[in-house]
Amino acid sequence: MSTFEAEWARMKREASGDTGMTLASADNKPGWEQGGSGNLKSSKNAWTTAGTAVGKLRGDIKTALTKLEEEQTGLGAGSKSGGIESAAAQRELYHSWKRYLKGVSGKCGAIQDRLERAGDHQYKNDGATKCAFDGLDALYKDTKPVGGDSRGR
Repeated sequence: MSTFEAEWARMKREASGDTGMTLASADNKPGWEQGGSGNLKSSKNAWTTAGTAVGKLRGDIKTALTKLEEEQTGLGAGSKSGGIESAAAQRELYHSWKRYLKGVSGKCGAIQDRLERAGDHQYKNDGATKCAFDGLDALYKDTKPVGGDSRGR
C-alpha cells in the first residue's frame, strides 16, 4: 500500500497529462492518416434525424417564402410599371430574396436526400458518401459577402 503523498503525486501526474479529446475510433494514434480501429458504427437513426431536421428547415424556408410573397401583394412584385425609384428597389430586393430562398430550399432538399440515403446505406462506402456531399458545392454556390451587388451605383 502506498503513502498518501505517493498516491497524490501519481494522481497529479496523471491529471497533468494530455487532456485533449479523442474520437472513439482514433485509437490514440497521432495524425488522421493513421486511421482508427474501424469500430465506429453509423446509426440509421442519426442520419434520419439529421435528414428530418433539414427537411423541417426546408419547410420553414418555404413558409417564409410564402409569407414574403403574401406581403408583397399590392406592392407590385411582378409589376414593371410605376416610376417610383424606391418601388423599383423594393421589387429588386424582393426578387433577390425570392431567388435566394428558393436556392436555400433546394440545397436543403439535396442535403436531406443525401442524409437519408446515407442512413439507408445506399452509398457503397464512406468515399461515395463523401463524394455525394462534396457534389453539393458544384450545384449550390454560397452567396457573396454582405453588401450585395452595387451594379455601378
